[in-house]
Amino acid sequence: MNPADRLAARLTALSRWSTLPADALPAAALFLATLGPGQVLSGPPWLFALQTALVAPLAWRRRAPMTVLGAIGLAAAVQCALDVQLPADAALLVALYTVAAHRPWRHTLAAALALQAGVLLAAARWAPPGQFPFTVAALSAMAAAALMAGLWMRVRRAYVTSLERDREQRARLAVAEERARMTRDMHDIVTHNLSVMVALADSAAYVRHSAPDRAAEAMEHIAATGRQALQDMRRSLSTGHATSGEDRLDEPLQPAPGIAELGPLAERMRAAGLATRVRVAGDTEAVPAAAQLTIYRLVQEALTNTLRHASGARAEVRVEVSSRHAEVEVVDVREPAAPGLADAGTWVPGPRSGPGGDGLRGDGLRDGGLRGGDLRDGGLRSDCPRGDGRGIAGMRERVAAYGGTLDAGPVTGGGWRVLAVLDLGAPR
Repeated sequence: MNPADRLAARLTALSRWSTLPADALPAAALFLATLGPGQVLSGPPWLFALQTALVAPLAWRRRAPMTVLGAIGLAAAVQCALDVQLPADAALLVALYTVAAHRPWRHTLAAALALQAGVLLAAARWAPPGQFPFTVAALSAMAAAALMAGLWMRVRRAYVTSLERDREQRARLAVAEERARMTRDMHDIVTHNLSVMVALADSAAYVRHSAPDRAAEAMEHIAATGRQALQDMRRSLSTGHATSGEDRLDEPLQPAPGIAELGPLAERMRAAGLATRVRVAGDTEAVPAAAQLTIYRLVQEALTNTLRHASGARAEVRVEVSSRHAEVEVVDVREPAAPGLADAGTWVPGPRSGPGGDGLRGDGLRDGGLRGGDLRDGGLRSDCPRGDGRGIAGMRERVAAYGGTLDAGPVTGGGWRVLAVLDLGAPR
């Protein structure tokens, strides 16, 4: 904050703390402006005191609007009793404006009626012969103008206050939404990578004596998975500001994962012991990057749940995209894996593939890599039911951001199915 902004902020805070200085200045200006026309300086001393009694209370007009109006009204009554006309009577209009701007409706109505009564008394005493109606009309018009100005100011202040509250509410909602997004990302990243790392560690421990080369490869996979997790966490937590020193990773940041990374994701899941096949149909290049990240996270979370809670299952992933919709289905089958499924290859999207034109990459795992059967008893053991609800809730939130639907539950004959449909037309 520059010095000028800092000074303005301090003055604003001072004005909110005490309105006396801000109100005393206009009162002094009105006092000086009405000295000459009222012949106060050339009159008796009590005339100067009456002038002061009419104007001085305005210095406290915002602190006690009704009290100030009453004090000025009392001075005006004394003025009327002394049969003296002073221009400082304009202080009554300022006091009425303040009441209308800062006090409730019932106080404003009472102040307006009291001032109108004073208008009638003043017109009856000082109006020229035959000019009573015109005098009343003129004075009433000035009172009505002050009243309407005060009411308009109160409405405007309420409107500005509502805008400020709305802005604060939007800011709080934005912060909450960002926190929810980061929570979902952290849950997906940590749960997925830790599940894979635990599965690989269990497998390495199981084969460390019978197949040391496979155990070494599992450790390499664990290290690679950990580095990927750190990079994903850094990307998710990044605020767009440049970092330096120890906050900077040696590896450059990569684009957010999308549909094209489903193949490597399946490779990691197969290395952890979950036989996985991915099939993609449609023009994936036309899918926005944010929607691709959502699809990736949905598949990642579903496969992680399968790895953690479906011992010995195999996973089938289907992604179909069009110009308006994207359909993601992840099914785990509890039956024993079909022969050769672990090496059947991973379906990944070919360049601008259309329906029925999916690309197939059959490289599978490297020779000597871990297979699903390497894990003890065919896979991870789990004593807890499928999911703790947090992952499914996170998936529902991701799908809801695109106005889609999510269906997750058991299928007939055993297994689990997650089906998500995203509306790519207009994400909310």
